[in-house]
Amino acid sequence: MTREELEKYIPLMIEKAKEAQKNSYAPFSHFHVGASVLTEDGTIFTGTNVEPPVMNLGICAERLAVYKGISEGYRKFVAVCVVGPTGKALPPCGACRQILFDFGVEWVIMPYDGGTLIKSMNELLPGAFSEDMIETWEGHGS
Repeated sequence: MTREELEKYIPLMIEKAKEAQKNSYAPFSHFHVGASVLTEDGTIFTGTNVEPPVMNLGICAERLAVYKGISEGYRKFVAVCVVGPTGKALPPCGACRQILFDFGVEWVIMPYDGGTLIKSMNELLPGAFSEDMIETWEGHGS
């Protein structure tokens, strides 16, 4: 999807991410995040961060949104929108960037007070580990 084609989805993606943010469970950090992901056919899934007492068992909003889409049969996503509590553009963490890349996300939408920052996944995760690296490895040493 081109950036121009993406433009028509951005307002709805921002709205959906903000709605999801309201359901954030972050009693320890109080850093409430919402996300929305867009599929190739225009379906939008949302997610929010979940922060249980055992922190490493939690999940970021972006990954939860992708996993919800996967649970409904989707395997490729076009864009993600991430909103946070600070009014600043909030990029996905490193783990989320890898999952987003793995499932085809091309665009990252980060609204902030006064505007919206849009970056390509290649800008946010240059030199990403990819599936073709595994295929190359499989034949090594046999």
